[in-house]
Amino acid sequence: MNTGQPWKRRIGLPRRAFSQVLLMQLTIAGGVLVLATGLFLRPLGAQLDDQAMRRALAIAETTASPRLAAELLSSRPTPGGPVQAEAERIRRATHAEYIVVMDVRGIRWSHTTRSEIGSVVSTSAEVPLSGHEVMQIDTGTLGRSARGKVPLRDSHHRIVGAVSVGIRYDSVRAHLLAMIPGLLAYAGGALAAGALAAYLISRRLQRQMHDLAFSDIAALLAEREAMLHGIREGVVALDGGGRIRLMNDEAQRLLDLGPEIIGLPLTEALGEGRTTDVLAGRVTGEDLLAVRGRRVLVTNRMPTDDGGAVATLRDRTELEQLGRELDSTRGLIDALRAQDHEHANRMHTLLGLLELEMHDEAADFITEVVGAHRTTAEQVTEKIHDPLLAALLVGKATVAAERGVTLRLTPETLLPDRLVDPQGLVTIVGNLVDNALDAVSGSDGARVEVELLTEGHTAVLRVADSGGGIPEEQHELIFTEGWSTKKLPAHGKRGLGLPLVRRLAERQGGSAEVGTGTGGGAEFTVVLPEALTGSRTSAREPTG
Repeated sequence: MNTGQPWKRRIGLPRRAFSQVLLMQLTIAGGVLVLATGLFLRPLGAQLDDQAMRRALAIAETTASPRLAAELLSSRPTPGGPVQAEAERIRRATHAEYIVVMDVRGIRWSHTTRSEIGSVVSTSAEVPLSGHEVMQIDTGTLGRSARGKVPLRDSHHRIVGAVSVGIRYDSVRAHLLAMIPGLLAYAGGALAAGALAAYLISRRLQRQMHDLAFSDIAALLAEREAMLHGIREGVVALDGGGRIRLMNDEAQRLLDLGPEIIGLPLTEALGEGRTTDVLAGRVTGEDLLAVRGRRVLVTNRMPTDDGGAVATLRDRTELEQLGRELDSTRGLIDALRAQDHEHANRMHTLLGLLELEMHDEAADFITEVVGAHRTTAEQVTEKIHDPLLAALLVGKATVAAERGVTLRLTPETLLPDRLVDPQGLVTIVGNLVDNALDAVSGSDGARVEVELLTEGHTAVLRVADSGGGIPEEQHELIFTEGWSTKKLPAHGKRGLGLPLVRRLAERQGGSAEVGTGTGGGAEFTVVLPEALTGSRTSAREPTG
């Protein structure tokens, strides 16, 4: 069974688009050819009639000479007279059907049928006898003919009669009919050439349309629209020039765009960044990660035959958050194991003091252990008034202590409870502190320092560690999606935390930069211009 071309397995046998298009093209070509032939023949018949009448008139003018007028005046209308002889000579020389010479009374002096000589003409001769020329198609004793009539003048220019010349109309029609086969031959050749061109075009159309019928195309279009707007994955289609030609509802939601971007270049619609690079194909691979706003997207791109591409987008934000929570949970479990081990040691110490009846020393030992954790919580809440951020830092301090890292707030730190986006700042602080703990864990004198200052609506965050620092040439590279020096975690992706930090900062018109701290470790600085609401009072000085 052929599974590569599902359109060929449709039920029924509709007429192919190839046949329909070819038939339409041939019908149009044939119709145009018939119309053109008719339009050509219609004036051609009139032109041939006019030529025949003008030829008859020219013969009549040549015949009506003063010498013929003198012969008419000096003889009688007889079959053997000089007028009949001269007219017959000219008729045979010009192949006219007849040449009739008449006097002013309309009496024939010459005629092709000799018995008609001496009788009155069958058609009116008033116009030529009045001095005017006549061209017409008329019917006489010899049938229908093209006629030319002129007055016959003597040497003194007096009208003494008239000359009528006729050309058989059947010869004119025969001439026209004789041209039709040649005309039809040319028309047939043109039709054959048009049919061949139509066939070639239809074959090309057949290949491009995969031999689909029009009903199949309509069904595929309806199915495509239903699929694109029904699936929960974003779909973006690009043409060969990198312009967006299709974007379904989910892709518009994930990229925070509207339908007005259809037809725009990708860079103009999305701006510069990794998302644009991935969709444009400048970054290759499978399941590529990109950050758009607060969303983490997984992107795959497939080129098309016309030079364009189709890209799919999946929202990995929740999964990424779960992965981070899993990492945090594993770290917390490790910390709890260490804490359990340390707690057991403390309990053994306490038990020994009690067995030795050193009750005062046991009480002092308990006070010291409990007070250390309480002191840390009090120090954090004294400087950080936002409950979400304070809870985060207390938890991070506990984890840091269990990992052998000192996490401290600088004396200048003070953050009022007026945050516009507490969750956004929690995300930023959490990512930076986690990275700092990972960088210094296991080293001697491991230390992480957090500083939060405010001035007016602006909040400035600084996170420094005592690790080995970040080379200067990598200061911008670390903010790129997918870049990381750490081994892959359980959920299989790294390199999203710092790009997310920078995106969150830039959404508030701020910035996220990295430098080298006083101890040689990494120092991250995040500036959030619109982080606070309410009073613009400076909060640099700590409270007593």
